[in-house]
Amino acid sequence: MPPASGSDLPNSDSRLPDLLPRGAALAHLIAQAEASFRAARAGSTLRAYAHDWKQFRLWAERHRLDPLPASPECVIFYATDLTKNEGRRLNTLRRRLAAISQMHQQTGFEPPTRAWAVKQFLSGLRRELGVAPTRKRPVLTDDLKQILAEVPDTPLGKRDRALLLLGFAGAFRRSELVALDVADLEDNREGLIVRIRKSKTDQEGEGRAVGIPRGADPPTCPVETLAVWRAAAKIESGPLFRGVNRHGQVLPERLSGEAVAIVVKRYVEPLGFDPSAFAGHSLRAGLATSAAAAGKSERAIMNQTGHRSLSTVRRYIRDGNLFRENAAEGIGL
Repeated sequence: MPPASGSDLPNSDSRLPDLLPRGAALAHLIAQAEASFRAARAGSTLRAYAHDWKQFRLWAERHRLDPLPASPECVIFYATDLTKNEGRRLNTLRRRLAAISQMHQQTGFEPPTRAWAVKQFLSGLRRELGVAPTRKRPVLTDDLKQILAEVPDTPLGKRDRALLLLGFAGAFRRSELVALDVADLEDNREGLIVRIRKSKTDQEGEGRAVGIPRGADPPTCPVETLAVWRAAAKIESGPLFRGVNRHGQVLPERLSGEAVAIVVKRYVEPLGFDPSAFAGHSLRAGLATSAAAAGKSERAIMNQTGHRSLSTVRRYIRDGNLFRENAAEGIGL
């Protein structure tokens, strides 16, 4: 029987159907198989689904509606309240609907999100609200130079300088950046080879290598500043980027992804920028946009960023090319 409507989302695909006897001879095989089921989705995805399902369940219960199985009307009312009264973005709604769909599929119910009425409603909602994403401001090359000029020569400053430069030069996602270990680095005559073991678009861990070229000026060279940080922190193995306490002591724990955004915001605010317009993604977007403005090819940019979608990369290229070969330039105005 399906779980009661008040239950939270279970670990997605984490349990085998209860079809096999639980004898001792099968216990090891079952444990191994269940590990593969759990690996089907990233832990962050499972946590997001659990949170989003709980929000929907609580909303439905407040309005005396059944969350499981939910009717198409219930989903439509929820989406309306979420976007028009709470002011949530369409991306949030998409994630909530994905959690609702997953919960229904896991418990043997037809997802209400597949109903014709829901699809028509969402189509109208997208037209009404618009689908343009809210994008964070990129940290461009000149911005980064301004930021680096303000970074102090302290243990924390050495870490932040290396973090900012490597994150920018490698166009890394914040999760990729903080997941790096010393073992993922390989010195090269032309620079540094960084091996990404797993990423958002590579959950199976195929991995990829990213080249970090040496800079012309040591204070802004990602390879040099990383070496300075490692020497100062005495990091020879394990996590590359770690916490630094207020006494300047380097901690053994790995930085979180949220810490990358905090570092970026910390340094843009004194320069007069609105910190809420920046995020950890600003480094990645900044490299792509700056590279496009410098005339780098789509292929070169995608090789560095690891993007698989040409349409996504072309958004950065359009931004970088706004004033290159501009039709309004040089026409006598």
